[in-house]
Amino acid sequence: MIQMQTNLEVADNSGARRVQCIKVLGGSKRMTAGVGDVIVVSVKEAI
Repeated sequence: MIQMQTNLEVADNSGARRVQCIKVLGGSKRMTAGVGDVIVVSVKEAI
């Protein structure tokens, strides 16, 4: 599960290396995200 403030390593070719989850979309009280859920992130480290 992914919670807010979780640091993640990116596995695509976008140029971002590490991101941090800012918000989990899909409900007002939703606190965690799973596979296939949409989250908003901030890039912390890029190539």
